[in-house]
Amino acid sequence: MAYWLVKSEPSTYSWDQLEKDKQTSWDGVRNYAARIHLRAMKKGDETFYYHSNEGKEIVGIAKISKEAYPDSTAKEGDWVAVEIKPFKKLKNPVSLETIKQDKRLKDMALVRLGRLSVQPVTEKEWEIVMSLAETK
Repeated sequence: MAYWLVKSEPSTYSWDQLEKDKQTSWDGVRNYAARIHLRAMKKGDETFYYHSNEGKEIVGIAKISKEAYPDSTAKEGDWVAVEIKPFKKLKNPVSLETIKQDKRLKDMALVRLGRLSVQPVTEKEWEIVMSLAETK
């Protein structure tokens, strides 16, 4: 299993909305690096759900429920989407500030590539973030 992080502004599509909908298409991504990550996602992989701009924190864990398929919102180009479903809301969200303060996470894509909307997370980074969520 691989680990990922996807970003959404809560005013656009929040974790609470994902829980209400029970599943959604993760579409509309128009970044080449993010597209590579979407294509690499496998059914059952887990992804942190990060509220960007407002909140700036990891608030939940979603699972990939359908692997990459053509993005119906793309007017042109070879863009893809995946399906995600909520798995678990974090009892204690982990803020970007907390992540940046933890030296063990200095190489995490969220810290290094702040604007990338779909990014990989290493197993070690996943475990550290999960421990931060449990100990806050």
